[in-house]
Amino acid sequence: MLRRPRMRVRVRVRPLTFSLNRMIPNILTMLALCAGMTAIRFAVADKFESAVAAVIIAAILDGLDGRIARLLKGTSTFGAQLDSLSDFVSFGVAPAVMLYLWTMSRHPGFGWAVVLIFAVCCALRLARFNTQIGAELPPYAYNFFTGVPAPAAAGLVLMPMIANFEFGLDEVFRSPILNAATIIAISALMVSRVPTFAMKRFRVRHEWVPPTLLLVGALAAFLTTEPWATMLVIGATYLGSIPFSVYSYRRLRRTAEAMRAATLRLASEAAADAVHPGG
Repeated sequence: MLRRPRMRVRVRVRPLTFSLNRMIPNILTMLALCAGMTAIRFAVADKFESAVAAVIIAAILDGLDGRIARLLKGTSTFGAQLDSLSDFVSFGVAPAVMLYLWTMSRHPGFGWAVVLIFAVCCALRLARFNTQIGAELPPYAYNFFTGVPAPAAAGLVLMPMIANFEFGLDEVFRSPILNAATIIAISALMVSRVPTFAMKRFRVRHEWVPPTLLLVGALAAFLTTEPWATMLVIGATYLGSIPFSVYSYRRLRRTAEAMRAATLRLASEAAADAVHPGG
């Protein structure tokens, strides 16, 4: 009796694996979201200094996640949408709740309307940013944001609170009128068309590496020893940079438009010479 030969079928079992590197940016985004929610918890418990510190931590994490995603080539549409949702909570909702509980609750109706304006403008700013993802921008526009970004706006709108931590003077810095004016002004900057420096492609020349590292070390030292004064200086420096960003953007735009006009003129002259050679 003949036996049929047994056929051996090799089945390759591939383990279900994932790349942790691609998850790191999203992990940082989730940590930023948790920091923003923790800021709200501290504000409800009347621990406003801890609440501001949590917002600062969220801003640092938000600044890292995008850069690490580009370095690790882990950018994705999911990550971009998650980042915007995290930003809205950490830099839109959290500062609004903090300011309402800190001072704007003295005038409940008016104060709530003002902080709502900030949250709504933050949502509009992030929605506009999301619609520009993947859009073709002029080369000169890549180093600029349109309007003040959400993390910077959160820091700026908390400047009166931070100044109160540093100098006291409740009757000045805790004034609902001062804070309402600050909130409305920063909200307008968020949804404005004002170009602000993005620092996306910031490059440090080789000879400037040691001074840059020294500056970072000094900044870290001041943040640990005099955090509120340092934050005030950073906020004032950022506000002072806005006129320079507007000037730089307009200068680059004028240069690009002049080059484009010159190119079109040369192309039209070349076409005219081709139609009427030697004419």
